[in-house]
Amino acid sequence: MNANEDSVRFAVLGPVRAWRGGQEVDVGSPQQRAVLAVLLLRRGRPVTLGELLDAVWGEEPPTAAVSVVRTYVSRLRKGLEPGRGAADAPRTIVSVGDGYLLRIPEGALDLGVFEQRVAEARKLRAGGDPSAAADLLHAALGGWQGAALAGVPGPLAESEGSRLNEQRLTALEMRLDVDVELGRHGEVIAELVALTGKYPLREQLCRLLMLALYRSGRQAEALAAYRGTRATLVAELGIEPGAPLKDLHDRILAADASLSADVTTGAGLPGPSRPPEPGPSAKPAPPVVAHTALPAQLPADLPTFAGREAELDRIRALLPEAGEAPASVVIAAIGGMGGMGKTTLAVHWAHEMADRFPDGQLYVNLRGFDPTGVVVAPDDAIRTFLDALGVPPMRIPASLDAQTALYRSMLAQRRVLVLLDNARDTEQVRPLLPGSPGCLVIVTSRNQLTGLVAAEGAHPLTLDQLTPAEAYDLLARRLGTGRPAAEPRAVDEIITRCARLPLALSIVAAHAAAYPDFPLSAIVDELRESHGSLDAFAGGDDITTDVRAVFSWSYKALSGPAARLFRLLSLHSGPDISAPAAAALAGLVPREARGLLVELTRAHLLTEHFPGRYTLHDLLRVYAAERVHAEETAQERDLAVQRLLSWYLHTADAAYAYITPRRRPIPLDPLPAPCRRREFTTHDEALGWCETERGNLVSAVHQAADSGHPGIAWRLPAVLWGFFYLRSHMHDWLDTAGVGLAAARATHDREGEAQGLADLAAALRSSGRLDETIDHLRQAMAAYRDLGDHHGRGSAVSNLGDAYLQTGQLAMGVEYTRRGLAVERVIGSAWGEGIALSNLGDAYQRLGRFDEAVDSLDQALAVLRVNGNRWVEGITLDILGTVHRRLGRYDTAVEYHLQALRTHRDIGNRWGEGHTLSNLGDVRLDAREPQAARDSWLQALAIFVEFDHPDAEKVRARLGRLEDGTPGARAQEAAEPGRTA
Repeated sequence: MNANEDSVRFAVLGPVRAWRGGQEVDVGSPQQRAVLAVLLLRRGRPVTLGELLDAVWGEEPPTAAVSVVRTYVSRLRKGLEPGRGAADAPRTIVSVGDGYLLRIPEGALDLGVFEQRVAEARKLRAGGDPSAAADLLHAALGGWQGAALAGVPGPLAESEGSRLNEQRLTALEMRLDVDVELGRHGEVIAELVALTGKYPLREQLCRLLMLALYRSGRQAEALAAYRGTRATLVAELGIEPGAPLKDLHDRILAADASLSADVTTGAGLPGPSRPPEPGPSAKPAPPVVAHTALPAQLPADLPTFAGREAELDRIRALLPEAGEAPASVVIAAIGGMGGMGKTTLAVHWAHEMADRFPDGQLYVNLRGFDPTGVVVAPDDAIRTFLDALGVPPMRIPASLDAQTALYRSMLAQRRVLVLLDNARDTEQVRPLLPGSPGCLVIVTSRNQLTGLVAAEGAHPLTLDQLTPAEAYDLLARRLGTGRPAAEPRAVDEIITRCARLPLALSIVAAHAAAYPDFPLSAIVDELRESHGSLDAFAGGDDITTDVRAVFSWSYKALSGPAARLFRLLSLHSGPDISAPAAAALAGLVPREARGLLVELTRAHLLTEHFPGRYTLHDLLRVYAAERVHAEETAQERDLAVQRLLSWYLHTADAAYAYITPRRRPIPLDPLPAPCRRREFTTHDEALGWCETERGNLVSAVHQAADSGHPGIAWRLPAVLWGFFYLRSHMHDWLDTAGVGLAAARATHDREGEAQGLADLAAALRSSGRLDETIDHLRQAMAAYRDLGDHHGRGSAVSNLGDAYLQTGQLAMGVEYTRRGLAVERVIGSAWGEGIALSNLGDAYQRLGRFDEAVDSLDQALAVLRVNGNRWVEGITLDILGTVHRRLGRYDTAVEYHLQALRTHRDIGNRWGEGHTLSNLGDVRLDAREPQAARDSWLQALAIFVEFDHPDAEKVRARLGRLEDGTPGARAQEAAEPGRTA
């Protein structure tokens, strides 16, 4: 027998195990393993019988404990030395006095190997070689197979297990510290999130997480981590965080630049280990949060800002001296009539104060007096802010109260400037106010907002007209000093006729600047000829009359096509408009529209707030709306709206072809000439357009329902479902699908009602509202039956089967899935057939009918691949992996899961990726690869945390069981999302 066949190895870092040569030795019952553990932990020193009894049973050993121990030792000797003769003395477990001693060679115990590697890593790090130290620490920790002495009973196992697990945590913190030192902070966040959740009182882990988040550009989350740890320490121990944690918190608040390159001394600021890729061909997972920069949403400051010095002095006095944070939330409420320059002043002051609020600036136009009547609801504004703060859409709760609580939690202990422009009333503003000190809120409104002043302590500032000197200064800054000085009387009359209103003066100055050779007196003559009134803002004063005069004069100076486009723009209900959309609205080709938009922008009748995207000032929108009703017939107005809404629908349909290729098309009416829908060349380009236009697309659904275009109202959600799903815009999906369904029902459009029911069911299913999903699918099934639409009916039946599967009603799931499959095959719908086969395979594997499952899933893959349905292909590959895991074919299962991962990543299906990583961890654990299982679960956890997916808790539980050494069974509770026929 050679030396290798005789060699022994032992493990205590996890379950207690032993190997002789290449074969594992049966170390017996839990108490027998406890005896072996005691001998191993003595490291070659003898253990008395009394010590063994105490270690295994404590103070109350059974009556026959001594003979039981001797029996255990005898069995261990036979297992470790099977070839030893009866007359031969034991070589491994030898008798010493009234006890025993275990002789093993150096390096045969995993604990010794772990300790040696950690010691060498400390030396390497101290010697200036952190990279080699990191490699050793990764290797040392990789030798752990779960909690130390897992499953071993007795007092010694309990005490020694705690000690060894503390050693592991200390080594883990050192490894994380080195990883951060090496710049791997972005790679370790997911692991640290899991660890701080499991060990909330370990301040060192919190410090590591804070630094890793901060260095990844996630300052808000770093501060939130501190708040969470502090709250736990205060609640559970009644103490404040220690000085190192407080110091880091203060440095992050101050945006200490040295943190970017500084690695703290002492225990350091660790960061998690690099989770290995699940396979050599797998792509790296995307970052957990898309937003890595602080929000900076302020509109551009006006370079020619003039006047308002007295007002600026008043609002500057609201803040403490530079360098000091406000002791409370400071609210400045700037009021005044439209066109008075409220927004211009607010933006100018916000830019002036921005550097005093290092955690960013948030901005929203609340459209409180928008002539279209589309006021921004508080929950819409909060979702915009939470998105800017890096909160994934799926993490945003449904109710306004919960959204407000999350928003205020995100701003707690942050210094943020919030600009709420054009508010309608106090109720619109109140949910958007931060709840903790240190922030500045600037609100502009045409109303006085007395409730905000009385209840929230806002500081009011009402703007009046500019003084004559300020008005003169505004014109001089925009025209230069020469022209006003040369014609002082003309300047005085311009100021008078513009009523010293900043908006009116700016428009006149823009026109005068465009014609530098015109005398200012000629501009005065034109102003004299164009008096009128802004009826929408009539208040009995002369200001409104003069504003109308200025607008009408500037409007008349436009070319005919530009004037037409200007008035038609008032028909657009969305937050802004792109050049191609403006072209569709006016019935032009994009090249023509771009030239007209430039003309309007130069005349200051339109604002290009972002390259290629335009907005109208509220007063100008009022004027444009008046002109469109005065100069365009009702028919032409309706045609313009129809062109615009049709353009959004057809362009969304072009994106739909890339996001969900080869799915049954939605029938559309032709796009009116000469409109041209936008075309796409890639999946990412199509998704990007949908994201940019999301606000306009949602508004378009509502406008279509309100303006007599119900067909567009239900078709737009139908072509947007893939986008809403992939980007997790559940609120918008539910909202638009509900509006589309209501519009179809209001006009007794049975086809639209059936599609709307199916779309709303898909949104409800993805939101986890399965009972409502089933109800809507049953209604859809009936509607499709009435229509004689076999395709729609087959889809509804298949989806109903899937919904029953997700509720655990497997028999019903199989029954409806089979029915759906039969319908899909009869009508020849390969798309629906592939999905039904995949659902049926999933049902069979849940029922343990594995041969039938593999057969159905293999058929599904063949059909799905022919039809390019990569979405469900990835899900099907993942289910195949689960089937083979349950059959014990681990290598095959891993291969299927890796194929599924590649497919999910190719199409950007992050939810599917998270589920597959979770399932891959199950396979790795069953294959006795706990470290690989842990790595997969950590990656899955990062994705589920990103989307606030409920399966995050399930993955945390699996990681917890792995750490405790009791992983248990992996239930198949995490069904794949999003299989919609």
